[in-house]
Amino acid sequence: MALERLQKVIAEAGIASRRKAEKMILAGRVRVDGKIVTKLGTKVDTFSNITVDDEPIERESLHTYLFYKPRGVVSTAHDDKGRKTVVDYFSDVPYRLYPVGRLDYDTSGALLMTNDGKLANLLMHPRNEVPKVYVAKIKGILKPEEIITLKKGVKMDKRKSAPAKVKVLKTNPKKDTQIVQLTIHEGHYHQVKRMFKAVGHLVEKLSREKYAFLDLHSLTSGEYRELSREEVDRLKSVD
Repeated sequence: MALERLQKVIAEAGIASRRKAEKMILAGRVRVDGKIVTKLGTKVDTFSNITVDDEPIERESLHTYLFYKPRGVVSTAHDDKGRKTVVDYFSDVPYRLYPVGRLDYDTSGALLMTNDGKLANLLMHPRNEVPKVYVAKIKGILKPEEIITLKKGVKMDKRKSAPAKVKVLKTNPKKDTQIVQLTIHEGHYHQVKRMFKAVGHLVEKLSREKYAFLDLHSLTSGEYRELSREEVDRLKSVD
């Protein structure tokens, strides 16, 4: 996530020149996330709540997009290895967007992109249990007891996953593969792959088909659409 100097953000919001913004900071008139900041050079991100004289500054308008992330794309704003990132697909959008959570490099599917920090934090907080639907192509065929284990929650290293919904979509005995739909509400590192590995199956291909109530039916890989106000309000109702 890109960081910017506080005085620059204040100046870009039209509150004052950068030099006057520095004086405001030194005078203790500026708060970041409720705390007075008097150190020049303090860096803030898009999601920081900034006030001057207890009045919130007007930053860029809030926008949220549903993005069909392709495989081979990194779910960050910048990549030190020079790989393509999800932000690269939004070069024509005049807002600084960041992904809500992440999808693995080799995983495709539904990813929210936003500059609304409150919404992002709300959706990512574990207590809100936002459902995420994945479709995985796995090696081998799930046994009934393995399905039960996935539904109850599996042990992943030192953590046990929360109960999941499991639905077998297609079985190919000749190739010894299976297409399985898995619905979870957590977002731990490589979670779906680790859950299947815990019951003895490797994931060959993975896609997130649905995030909350949002699906990809209107999009193809690499495309995005902006969410309506009603959709954003519905997402906020998970709290």
